[in-house]
Amino acid sequence: MRRMKKRWAMLLPTVLLLALTFSTTVLAAEEEAEYVPALHATFWALVPPIVAIGLALITKEVYSSLFVGILMGGLLYSGGQFELTITHIFQDGIIGVLSDSYNVGILVFLVILGAMVSLMNKAGGSAAFGQFAASKIKNRVGAQLATILLGVLIFIDDYFNCLTVGSVMRPVTDKFKVSRAKLAYLIDATAAPVCIIAPISSWAAAVTGFVEGEDGFSIFIRAIPYNFYAILTIVMMVGMVLLKTEFGKMKVHEQNAERGDLYTTPGRPYENVKAEKISTKGGVMDLLIPIIALIICCVIGMIYTGGFFDGADFVTAFSNSDASLGLTLGSFFGLIITIVLYQIRRVLSFKECMDCIPEGFRAMVPAILILTFAWTLKAMTDSLGADLYVAGLVESSAGAFLNFLPAIIFVVGCLLAFATGTSWGTFGILIPIVVAVFQNNNPDLMIISISACMAGAVCGDHCSPISDTTIMASAGAQCEHVNHVTTQLPYAVLAAAISFVTYIVAGFVQKAWIAMPVGILLMLIVLLVIRDMNGKRKEL
Repeated sequence: MRRMKKRWAMLLPTVLLLALTFSTTVLAAEEEAEYVPALHATFWALVPPIVAIGLALITKEVYSSLFVGILMGGLLYSGGQFELTITHIFQDGIIGVLSDSYNVGILVFLVILGAMVSLMNKAGGSAAFGQFAASKIKNRVGAQLATILLGVLIFIDDYFNCLTVGSVMRPVTDKFKVSRAKLAYLIDATAAPVCIIAPISSWAAAVTGFVEGEDGFSIFIRAIPYNFYAILTIVMMVGMVLLKTEFGKMKVHEQNAERGDLYTTPGRPYENVKAEKISTKGGVMDLLIPIIALIICCVIGMIYTGGFFDGADFVTAFSNSDASLGLTLGSFFGLIITIVLYQIRRVLSFKECMDCIPEGFRAMVPAILILTFAWTLKAMTDSLGADLYVAGLVESSAGAFLNFLPAIIFVVGCLLAFATGTSWGTFGILIPIVVAVFQNNNPDLMIISISACMAGAVCGDHCSPISDTTIMASAGAQCEHVNHVTTQLPYAVLAAAISFVTYIVAGFVQKAWIAMPVGILLMLIVLLVIRDMNGKRKEL
Protein backbone atom coordinates (compact mmCIF):
# COMPACT_ATOMS: atom_id res chain seq x y z
CA MET A 1 0.00 0.00 0.00
CA ARG A 2 2.81 2.36 0.90
CA ARG A 3 4.48 1.57 -2.43
CA MET A 4 1.23 2.43 -4.25
CA LYS A 5 0.96 5.73 -2.35
CA LYS A 6 4.60 6.46 -3.10
CA ARG A 7 4.07 5.78 -6.80
CA TRP A 8 1.00 8.04 -6.86
CA ALA A 9 2.94 10.69 -4.95
CA MET A 10 5.59 10.63 -7.68
CA LEU A 11 3.15 10.26 -10.56
CA LEU A 12 0.61 12.91 -9.56
CA PRO A 13 2.89 15.95 -9.92
CA THR A 14 4.01 14.65 -13.33
CA VAL A 15 0.40 14.22 -14.48
CA LEU A 16 -0.54 17.67 -13.18
CA LEU A 17 2.48 19.21 -14.88
CA LEU A 18 1.63 17.57 -18.22
CA ALA A 19 -2.02 18.61 -17.89
CA LEU A 20 -0.99 22.18 -17.09
CA THR A 21 1.43 22.26 -20.02
CA PHE A 22 -1.22 20.84 -22.38
CA SER A 23 -3.90 23.24 -21.21
CA THR A 24 -1.54 26.21 -21.48
CA THR A 25 -0.55 25.14 -25.01
CA VAL A 26 -4.18 24.70 -26.04
CA LEU A 27 -5.20 28.02 -24.52
CA ALA A 28 -2.24 29.77 -26.19
CA ALA A 29 -3.06 28.15 -29.52
CA GLU A 30 -6.73 29.08 -29.18
CA GLU A 31 -5.80 32.60 -28.16
CA GLU A 32 -3.46 32.89 -31.13
CA ALA A 33 -5.99 31.39 -33.52
CA GLU A 34 -8.81 33.57 -32.17
CA TYR A 35 -7.17 36.88 -33.03
CA VAL A 36 -8.05 37.98 -36.55
CA PRO A 37 -7.76 41.67 -37.45
CA ALA A 38 -11.11 43.36 -37.97
CA LEU A 39 -9.94 44.53 -41.41
CA HIS A 40 -8.56 41.13 -42.44
CA ALA A 41 -8.85 40.27 -46.17
CA THR A 42 -10.34 43.67 -47.08
CA PHE A 43 -9.10 46.50 -49.26
CA TRP A 44 -7.47 47.97 -46.15
CA ALA A 45 -4.84 45.25 -46.39
CA LEU A 46 -3.39 47.09 -49.40
CA VAL A 47 -3.45 50.53 -47.75
CA PRO A 48 -0.04 50.33 -45.95
CA PRO A 49 2.02 49.75 -49.15
CA ILE A 50 -0.08 52.32 -51.03
CA VAL A 51 0.69 54.89 -48.31
CA ALA A 52 4.41 54.00 -48.33
CA ILE A 53 4.66 54.24 -52.11
CA GLY A 54 2.70 57.51 -52.25
CA LEU A 55 4.86 59.13 -49.56
CA ALA A 56 8.06 57.96 -51.26
CA LEU A 57 7.02 59.52 -54.56
CA ILE A 58 5.88 62.77 -52.87
CA THR A 59 8.63 63.30 -50.29
CA LYS A 60 11.48 61.66 -52.29
CA GLU A 61 12.52 60.01 -49.00
CA VAL A 62 12.42 56.23 -48.93
CA TYR A 63 13.30 55.17 -45.36
CA SER A 64 10.71 57.27 -43.51
CA SER A 65 8.03 56.49 -46.13
CA LEU A 66 8.53 52.76 -45.73
CA PHE A 67 8.43 53.04 -41.94
CA VAL A 68 5.19 55.05 -42.05
CA GLY A 69 3.70 52.28 -44.21
CA ILE A 70 4.89 49.66 -41.70
CA LEU A 71 3.41 51.70 -38.83
CA MET A 72 0.11 51.97 -40.70
CA GLY A 73 0.08 48.18 -41.17
CA GLY A 74 0.74 47.63 -37.47
CA LEU A 75 -2.08 49.99 -36.46
CA LEU A 76 -4.57 48.36 -38.83
CA TYR A 77 -3.58 44.91 -37.55
CA SER A 78 -3.93 45.83 -33.87
CA GLY A 79 -7.01 48.00 -34.19
CA GLY A 80 -5.12 50.89 -32.60
CA GLN A 81 -3.76 48.99 -29.57
CA PHE A 82 -0.36 50.45 -28.67
CA GLU A 83 1.29 47.32 -27.27
CA LEU A 84 0.08 45.01 -30.06
CA THR A 85 1.11 47.54 -32.69
CA ILE A 86 4.69 47.74 -31.39
CA THR A 87 5.10 43.98 -30.87
CA HIS A 88 3.64 43.24 -34.31
CA ILE A 89 5.96 45.71 -36.05
CA PHE A 90 9.14 44.58 -34.33
CA GLN A 91 8.57 40.96 -33.28
CA ASP A 92 6.45 39.75 -36.21
CA GLY A 93 7.83 42.30 -38.66
CA ILE A 94 11.45 43.45 -38.50
CA ILE A 95 12.78 40.66 -36.27
CA GLY A 96 10.62 38.11 -38.05
CA VAL A 97 11.90 38.91 -41.54
CA LEU A 98 15.50 39.08 -40.31
CA SER A 99 15.04 35.68 -38.65
CA ASP A 100 13.92 34.10 -41.90
CA SER A 101 16.75 31.96 -43.28
CA TYR A 102 15.88 32.80 -46.89
CA ASN A 103 16.06 36.55 -46.24
CA VAL A 104 19.29 36.23 -44.28
CA GLY A 105 20.79 34.24 -47.15
CA ILE A 106 19.93 37.06 -49.58
CA LEU A 107 21.54 39.63 -47.25
CA VAL A 108 24.70 37.52 -46.92
CA PHE A 109 24.78 37.17 -50.71
CA LEU A 110 24.53 40.97 -51.08
CA VAL A 111 27.34 41.56 -48.59
CA ILE A 112 29.64 39.05 -50.33
CA LEU A 113 28.75 40.51 -53.71
CA GLY A 114 29.49 44.00 -52.39
CA ALA A 115 32.87 42.75 -51.18
CA MET A 116 33.61 41.23 -54.60
CA VAL A 117 32.68 44.47 -56.35
CA SER A 118 34.97 46.37 -53.98
CA LEU A 119 37.77 43.85 -54.67
CA MET A 120 37.39 44.12 -58.45
CA ASN A 121 37.36 47.90 -58.27
CA LYS A 122 40.39 48.12 -55.98
CA ALA A 123 42.32 45.60 -58.05
CA GLY A 124 41.78 47.79 -61.10
CA GLY A 125 39.81 45.14 -62.96
CA SER A 126 36.72 47.32 -63.41
CA ALA A 127 38.82 50.29 -64.55
CA ALA A 128 40.79 48.12 -67.00
CA PHE A 129 37.60 46.66 -68.45
CA GLY A 130 36.16 50.16 -68.70
CA GLN A 131 39.18 51.33 -70.68
CA PHE A 132 39.01 48.24 -72.88
CA ALA A 133 35.28 48.66 -73.51
CA ALA A 134 35.69 52.38 -74.13
CA SER A 135 38.26 51.64 -76.82
CA LYS A 136 35.78 49.34 -78.57
CA ILE A 137 32.62 51.37 -77.93
CA LYS A 138 32.45 54.59 -79.90
CA ASN A 139 29.25 56.34 -78.79
CA ARG A 140 26.33 56.49 -76.35
CA VAL A 141 24.29 53.98 -78.36
CA GLY A 142 27.11 51.43 -78.17
CA ALA A 143 27.50 51.94 -74.41
CA GLN A 144 23.78 51.34 -73.83
CA LEU A 145 23.63 48.31 -76.14
CA ALA A 146 26.66 46.80 -74.39
CA THR A 147 24.89 47.28 -71.03
CA ILE A 148 21.77 45.55 -72.38
CA LEU A 149 23.83 42.67 -73.82
CA LEU A 150 25.65 42.08 -70.54
CA GLY A 151 22.34 42.22 -68.65
CA VAL A 152 20.83 39.59 -70.96
CA LEU A 153 23.88 37.32 -70.59
CA ILE A 154 23.69 37.39 -66.78
CA PHE A 155 20.31 35.68 -66.51
CA ILE A 156 20.86 33.45 -63.47
CA ASP A 157 19.50 35.84 -60.85
CA ASP A 158 18.22 39.42 -60.81
CA TYR A 159 20.24 40.48 -57.72
CA PHE A 160 23.42 39.14 -59.27
CA ASN A 161 22.50 40.88 -62.54
CA CYS A 162 21.88 44.28 -60.96
CA LEU A 163 25.09 44.57 -58.98
CA THR A 164 27.39 42.96 -61.56
CA VAL A 165 26.14 44.90 -64.59
CA GLY A 166 26.19 48.13 -62.62
CA SER A 167 29.76 47.77 -61.39
CA VAL A 168 31.08 46.70 -64.80
CA MET A 169 29.27 49.15 -67.07
CA ARG A 170 29.10 52.25 -64.86
CA PRO A 171 32.55 53.57 -65.89
CA VAL A 172 31.66 53.02 -69.56
CA THR A 173 28.27 54.74 -69.44
CA ASP A 174 29.79 57.59 -67.42
CA LYS A 175 32.41 58.15 -70.09
CA PHE A 176 29.78 58.40 -72.82
CA LYS A 177 27.52 60.62 -70.68
CA VAL A 178 24.64 58.22 -70.11
CA SER A 179 22.67 59.39 -67.07
CA ARG A 180 22.67 57.26 -63.93
CA ALA A 181 18.86 57.11 -64.18
CA LYS A 182 19.09 55.59 -67.68
CA LEU A 183 21.75 53.12 -66.53
CA ALA A 184 19.50 52.08 -63.63
CA TYR A 185 16.62 51.53 -66.07
CA LEU A 186 18.75 49.41 -68.41
CA ILE A 187 19.92 47.31 -65.45
CA ASP A 188 16.41 46.89 -64.04
CA ALA A 189 14.89 46.10 -67.46
CA THR A 190 17.43 43.31 -68.06
CA ALA A 191 17.08 41.84 -64.55
CA ALA A 192 13.62 40.47 -63.75
CA PRO A 193 12.28 40.65 -67.36
CA VAL A 194 15.19 38.49 -68.58
CA CYS A 195 15.18 36.12 -65.59
CA ILE A 196 11.46 35.42 -66.01
CA ILE A 197 11.96 34.10 -69.56
CA ALA A 198 15.20 32.23 -68.81
CA PRO A 199 14.57 28.51 -68.08
CA ILE A 200 17.80 28.27 -66.09
CA SER A 201 17.33 30.95 -63.44
CA SER A 202 16.31 31.35 -59.82
CA TRP A 203 13.00 32.80 -61.04
CA ALA A 204 12.18 29.73 -63.12
CA ALA A 205 12.87 27.60 -60.05
CA ALA A 206 10.50 29.76 -57.99
CA VAL A 207 7.67 29.65 -60.53
CA THR A 208 7.81 25.88 -61.01
CA GLY A 209 7.49 25.44 -57.27
CA PHE A 210 4.11 27.19 -57.25
CA VAL A 211 2.51 24.99 -59.95
CA GLU A 212 1.11 22.15 -57.86
CA GLY A 213 -0.24 19.03 -59.53
CA GLU A 214 1.40 19.84 -62.87
CA ASP A 215 4.83 19.60 -64.52
CA GLY A 216 5.95 23.05 -63.44
CA PHE A 217 9.05 23.25 -65.61
CA SER A 218 7.30 22.28 -68.86
CA ILE A 219 4.54 24.80 -68.08
CA PHE A 220 7.18 27.48 -67.53
CA ILE A 221 8.72 26.70 -70.96
CA ARG A 222 5.31 26.79 -72.69
CA ALA A 223 4.48 30.09 -70.97
CA ILE A 224 7.59 31.94 -72.24
CA PRO A 225 6.08 33.06 -75.62
CA TYR A 226 3.11 34.52 -73.73
CA ASN A 227 5.22 36.56 -71.31
CA PHE A 228 4.44 39.72 -73.22
CA TYR A 229 5.62 42.28 -70.67
CA ALA A 230 9.12 40.81 -70.43
CA ILE A 231 9.53 40.47 -74.20
CA LEU A 232 8.02 43.88 -75.00
CA THR A 233 10.19 45.54 -72.35
CA ILE A 234 13.31 44.21 -74.11
CA VAL A 235 11.95 45.31 -77.51
CA MET A 236 11.15 48.75 -76.13
CA MET A 237 14.53 49.14 -74.43
CA VAL A 238 16.52 48.25 -77.57
CA GLY A 239 14.17 50.27 -79.82
CA MET A 240 14.53 53.45 -77.77
CA VAL A 241 18.32 53.16 -77.74
CA LEU A 242 18.51 52.65 -81.51
CA LEU A 243 15.94 55.40 -82.23
CA LYS A 244 17.75 57.74 -79.79
CA THR A 245 14.52 58.87 -78.21
CA GLU A 246 13.34 59.33 -74.63
CA PHE A 247 10.25 60.71 -72.92
CA GLY A 248 9.07 61.79 -69.48
CA LYS A 249 11.57 62.61 -66.74
CA MET A 250 14.12 60.29 -68.33
CA LYS A 251 14.39 62.69 -71.25
CA VAL A 252 15.40 65.50 -68.85
CA HIS A 253 18.02 63.27 -67.18
CA GLU A 254 19.50 62.26 -70.54
CA GLN A 255 19.63 65.83 -71.83
CA ASN A 256 21.41 66.94 -68.66
CA ALA A 257 23.80 63.99 -68.89
CA GLU A 258 24.85 65.05 -72.39
CA ARG A 259 25.80 68.40 -70.85
CA GLY A 260 27.86 66.63 -68.17
CA ASP A 261 25.37 66.28 -65.29
CA LEU A 262 24.80 62.55 -64.75
CA TYR A 263 22.45 63.01 -61.76
CA THR A 264 20.12 65.98 -62.58
CA THR A 265 18.61 66.25 -59.08
CA PRO A 266 20.14 67.63 -55.84
CA GLY A 267 20.15 64.08 -54.42
CA ARG A 268 23.56 62.77 -55.56
CA PRO A 269 24.45 60.19 -52.93
CA TYR A 270 27.36 58.66 -54.84
CA GLU A 271 28.87 61.73 -56.47
CA ASN A 272 31.30 62.70 -53.73
CA VAL A 273 32.38 59.23 -52.70
CA LYS A 274 36.06 59.35 -51.82
CA ALA A 275 38.05 57.67 -54.56
CA GLU A 276 39.87 54.64 -53.24
CA LYS A 277 43.40 53.74 -54.16
CA ILE A 278 43.28 51.50 -57.23
CA SER A 279 45.99 49.03 -58.17
CA THR A 280 47.79 49.79 -61.42
CA LYS A 281 48.59 46.10 -61.89
CA GLY A 282 45.00 45.08 -62.63
CA GLY A 283 43.87 43.97 -66.08
CA VAL A 284 40.69 42.93 -67.84
CA MET A 285 41.16 39.33 -66.65
CA ASP A 286 40.99 40.57 -63.05
CA LEU A 287 37.36 41.39 -63.75
CA LEU A 288 36.38 38.62 -66.14
CA ILE A 289 37.79 35.67 -64.16
CA PRO A 290 36.00 36.62 -60.90
CA ILE A 291 32.68 37.19 -62.73
CA ILE A 292 32.93 33.91 -64.67
CA ALA A 293 33.93 32.10 -61.46
CA LEU A 294 30.99 33.69 -59.67
CA ILE A 295 28.53 32.58 -62.37
CA ILE A 296 29.85 29.01 -62.37
CA CYS A 297 29.90 28.81 -58.56
CA CYS A 298 26.35 30.21 -58.29
CA VAL A 299 25.05 27.64 -60.80
CA ILE A 300 26.81 24.84 -58.92
CA GLY A 301 25.51 26.19 -55.62
CA MET A 302 21.93 26.24 -56.88
CA ILE A 303 21.95 22.74 -58.37
CA TYR A 304 23.65 21.49 -55.20
CA THR A 305 20.73 22.73 -53.11
CA GLY A 306 18.36 21.06 -55.61
CA GLY A 307 19.94 17.62 -55.11
CA PHE A 308 22.01 17.38 -58.31
CA PHE A 309 24.87 15.62 -56.51
CA ASP A 310 22.40 13.22 -54.90
CA GLY A 311 21.20 11.89 -58.24
CA ALA A 312 18.68 14.47 -59.54
CA ASP A 313 19.07 15.58 -63.17
CA PHE A 314 20.17 19.15 -63.94
CA VAL A 315 16.73 20.52 -64.82
CA THR A 316 15.06 18.94 -61.77
CA ALA A 317 17.85 20.14 -59.49
CA PHE A 318 17.54 23.70 -60.79
CA SER A 319 13.75 23.58 -60.41
CA ASN A 320 14.03 22.38 -56.80
CA SER A 321 16.93 24.65 -55.85
CA ASP A 322 17.01 27.06 -52.92
CA ALA A 323 18.08 30.30 -54.60
CA SER A 324 19.04 32.00 -51.34
CA LEU A 325 21.34 29.24 -50.08
CA GLY A 326 22.66 28.45 -53.58
CA LEU A 327 23.62 32.06 -54.27
CA THR A 328 25.18 32.42 -50.82
CA LEU A 329 27.35 29.31 -51.31
CA GLY A 330 28.24 30.32 -54.87
CA SER A 331 29.18 33.87 -53.95
CA PHE A 332 31.30 32.64 -51.01
CA PHE A 333 33.39 30.37 -53.23
CA GLY A 334 33.51 33.09 -55.88
CA LEU A 335 34.96 35.44 -53.24
CA ILE A 336 37.57 32.85 -52.20
CA ILE A 337 38.60 32.30 -55.85
CA THR A 338 38.90 36.07 -56.38
CA ILE A 339 41.11 36.55 -53.32
CA VAL A 340 43.35 33.60 -54.30
CA LEU A 341 43.58 34.94 -57.88
CA TYR A 342 44.70 38.36 -56.69
CA GLN A 343 47.25 36.79 -54.36
CA ILE A 344 48.72 34.69 -57.17
CA ARG A 345 48.82 37.65 -59.54
CA ARG A 346 50.04 39.95 -56.73
CA VAL A 347 47.51 42.57 -57.71
CA LEU A 348 46.47 43.21 -54.09
CA SER A 349 48.03 42.30 -50.77
CA PHE A 350 46.11 40.01 -48.43
CA LYS A 351 45.45 42.93 -46.08
CA GLU A 352 44.01 45.00 -48.94
CA CYS A 353 41.73 42.10 -49.85
CA MET A 354 40.49 41.86 -46.26
CA ASP A 355 39.91 45.62 -46.13
CA CYS A 356 37.55 45.28 -49.11
CA ILE A 357 35.14 43.06 -47.17
CA PRO A 358 33.91 45.75 -44.72
CA GLU A 359 34.05 48.30 -47.54
CA GLY A 360 31.69 46.12 -49.56
CA PHE A 361 29.45 45.70 -46.52
CA ARG A 362 29.25 49.48 -46.05
CA ALA A 363 28.36 49.96 -49.71
CA MET A 364 25.41 47.58 -49.29
CA VAL A 365 24.03 49.11 -46.07
CA PRO A 366 21.49 51.44 -47.79
CA ALA A 367 20.18 48.59 -49.94
CA ILE A 368 20.03 46.23 -46.94
CA LEU A 369 18.10 48.80 -44.90
CA ILE A 370 15.55 49.40 -47.66
CA LEU A 371 15.20 45.66 -48.26
CA THR A 372 14.57 45.04 -44.56
CA PHE A 373 11.86 47.72 -44.46
CA ALA A 374 10.33 46.41 -47.71
CA TRP A 375 10.19 42.84 -46.35
CA THR A 376 8.64 44.13 -43.11
CA LEU A 377 6.00 46.03 -45.07
CA LYS A 378 5.16 42.82 -46.92
CA ALA A 379 4.83 41.03 -43.56
CA MET A 380 2.29 43.69 -42.52
CA THR A 381 0.19 43.17 -45.68
CA ASP A 382 0.38 39.38 -45.25
CA SER A 383 -0.90 39.61 -41.68
CA LEU A 384 -3.83 41.72 -42.93
CA GLY A 385 -4.80 39.03 -45.47
CA ALA A 386 -3.93 40.86 -48.70
CA ASP A 387 -3.48 37.52 -50.46
CA LEU A 388 -7.00 36.34 -49.55
CA TYR A 389 -8.53 39.62 -50.67
CA VAL A 390 -6.82 39.49 -54.07
CA ALA A 391 -7.56 35.77 -54.49
CA GLY A 392 -11.26 36.45 -53.93
CA LEU A 393 -11.25 39.17 -56.59
CA VAL A 394 -9.67 36.88 -59.17
CA GLU A 395 -11.92 33.90 -58.43
CA SER A 396 -15.08 36.04 -58.60
CA SER A 397 -14.16 37.28 -62.09
CA ALA A 398 -13.20 33.87 -63.51
CA GLY A 399 -16.58 32.84 -64.89
CA ALA A 400 -17.93 36.09 -66.29
CA PHE A 401 -14.88 37.25 -68.24
CA LEU A 402 -13.22 34.02 -69.36
CA ASN A 403 -11.50 35.34 -72.51
CA PHE A 404 -10.58 38.58 -70.79
CA LEU A 405 -9.19 36.74 -67.77
CA PRO A 406 -5.51 36.78 -68.88
CA ALA A 407 -5.68 40.57 -69.20
CA ILE A 408 -7.49 40.86 -65.85
CA ILE A 409 -4.95 38.59 -64.15
CA PHE A 410 -2.13 40.68 -65.64
CA VAL A 411 -3.60 43.87 -64.13
CA VAL A 412 -4.23 42.20 -60.74
CA GLY A 413 -0.65 40.87 -60.75
CA CYS A 414 0.69 44.35 -61.56
CA LEU A 415 -1.26 45.97 -58.73
CA LEU A 416 -0.43 43.28 -56.19
CA ALA A 417 3.31 43.25 -56.98
CA PHE A 418 3.38 47.07 -57.06
CA ALA A 419 1.72 47.28 -53.64
CA THR A 420 3.75 44.53 -51.98
CA GLY A 421 7.05 44.93 -53.86
CA THR A 422 7.43 41.21 -54.46
CA SER A 423 7.15 39.19 -57.64
CA TRP A 424 7.61 35.81 -55.99
CA GLY A 425 4.88 36.51 -53.45
CA THR A 426 2.55 37.45 -56.30
CA PHE A 427 3.35 34.17 -58.07
CA GLY A 428 2.54 32.28 -54.91
CA ILE A 429 -0.87 33.95 -54.59
CA LEU A 430 -2.10 33.94 -58.19
CA ILE A 431 -0.63 30.85 -59.90
CA PRO A 432 -2.38 28.25 -57.67
CA ILE A 433 -5.70 30.07 -58.29
CA VAL A 434 -5.18 30.00 -62.06
CA VAL A 435 -4.29 26.31 -62.01
CA ALA A 436 -7.42 25.53 -59.98
CA VAL A 437 -9.67 27.51 -62.36
CA PHE A 438 -8.35 26.16 -65.69
CA GLN A 439 -6.69 22.84 -64.86
CA ASN A 440 -9.50 20.58 -66.02
CA ASN A 441 -11.31 22.62 -68.68
CA ASN A 442 -8.94 24.83 -70.72
CA PRO A 443 -5.21 23.95 -70.59
CA ASP A 444 -4.25 26.52 -73.26
CA LEU A 445 -5.92 29.38 -71.38
CA MET A 446 -4.25 28.11 -68.20
CA ILE A 447 -0.80 28.51 -69.81
CA ILE A 448 -1.66 32.04 -71.03
CA SER A 449 -3.03 33.00 -67.61
CA ILE A 450 -0.01 31.62 -65.75
CA SER A 451 2.19 33.68 -68.06
CA ALA A 452 -0.04 36.70 -67.32
CA CYS A 453 0.59 36.07 -63.60
CA MET A 454 4.34 36.11 -64.19
CA ALA A 455 4.24 39.13 -66.51
CA GLY A 456 2.03 41.12 -64.15
CA ALA A 457 4.23 40.26 -61.18
CA VAL A 458 7.36 41.39 -63.04
CA CYS A 459 5.63 44.58 -64.23
CA GLY A 460 4.46 45.53 -60.74
CA ASP A 461 7.88 44.65 -59.34
CA HIS A 462 9.47 46.78 -62.07
CA CYS A 463 7.32 49.80 -61.14
CA SER A 464 7.37 49.52 -57.36
CA PRO A 465 9.77 51.67 -55.31
CA ILE A 466 9.71 49.05 -52.52
CA SER A 467 10.71 46.18 -54.83
CA ASP A 468 14.01 44.50 -53.97
CA THR A 469 15.00 44.36 -57.65
CA THR A 470 14.30 48.08 -58.11
CA ILE A 471 16.36 48.81 -55.00
CA MET A 472 19.22 46.66 -56.29
CA ALA A 473 19.14 48.37 -59.71
CA SER A 474 19.50 51.76 -57.99
CA ALA A 475 22.41 50.42 -55.94
CA GLY A 476 24.08 48.85 -58.99
CA ALA A 477 23.86 52.07 -61.02
CA GLN A 478 24.68 54.23 -57.96
CA CYS A 479 21.59 56.28 -58.74
CA GLU A 480 19.34 57.94 -56.17
CA HIS A 481 16.49 55.49 -55.65
CA VAL A 482 13.60 57.91 -56.15
CA ASN A 483 15.22 59.20 -59.37
CA HIS A 484 15.28 55.66 -60.71
CA VAL A 485 11.65 55.02 -59.77
CA THR A 486 10.25 58.25 -61.23
CA THR A 487 12.18 57.99 -64.51
CA GLN A 488 11.44 54.30 -65.02
CA LEU A 489 7.73 54.41 -64.19
CA PRO A 490 6.50 55.95 -67.49
CA TYR A 491 8.50 53.40 -69.48
CA ALA A 492 7.12 50.49 -67.48
CA VAL A 493 3.55 51.82 -67.74
CA LEU A 494 3.85 52.08 -71.54
CA ALA A 495 5.08 48.48 -71.81
CA ALA A 496 2.29 47.40 -69.42
CA ALA A 497 -0.42 49.14 -71.48
CA ILE A 498 0.66 47.43 -74.70
CA SER A 499 0.99 44.11 -72.85
CA PHE A 500 -2.58 44.50 -71.57
CA VAL A 501 -3.91 44.92 -75.11
CA THR A 502 -1.84 41.93 -76.25
CA TYR A 503 -3.28 39.75 -73.47
CA ILE A 504 -6.79 40.64 -74.62
CA VAL A 505 -5.84 39.44 -78.11
CA ALA A 506 -4.22 36.29 -76.67
CA GLY A 507 -7.32 35.52 -74.58
CA PHE A 508 -9.40 35.24 -77.76
CA VAL A 509 -6.98 33.77 -80.33
CA GLN A 510 -4.99 31.67 -77.78
CA LYS A 511 -2.03 31.54 -80.19
CA ALA A 512 1.33 33.09 -79.29
CA TRP A 513 2.39 33.40 -82.96
CA ILE A 514 -0.58 35.72 -83.54
CA ALA A 515 -0.65 37.72 -80.31
CA MET A 516 3.09 38.36 -79.98
CA PRO A 517 3.56 40.03 -83.42
CA VAL A 518 0.56 42.25 -82.62
CA GLY A 519 2.24 43.41 -79.40
CA ILE A 520 5.64 44.00 -81.03
CA LEU A 521 4.03 45.93 -83.91
CA LEU A 522 2.10 48.13 -81.48
CA MET A 523 5.28 48.81 -79.50
CA LEU A 524 7.26 49.80 -82.61
CA ILE A 525 4.46 52.10 -83.80
CA VAL A 526 4.33 53.84 -80.41
CA LEU A 527 8.13 54.29 -80.36
CA LEU A 528 8.10 55.79 -83.85
CA VAL A 529 5.29 58.19 -82.84
CA ILE A 530 7.30 59.26 -79.77
CA ARG A 531 10.38 59.84 -81.93
CA ASP A 532 8.39 61.92 -84.43
CA MET A 533 6.82 63.98 -81.63
CA ASN A 534 10.25 64.65 -80.12
CA GLY A 535 11.53 65.68 -83.58
CA LYS A 536 8.67 68.14 -84.08
CA ARG A 537 9.29 69.68 -80.64
CA LYS A 538 12.96 70.22 -81.52
CA GLU A 539 11.95 72.01 -84.72
CA LEU A 540 9.65 74.30 -82.74
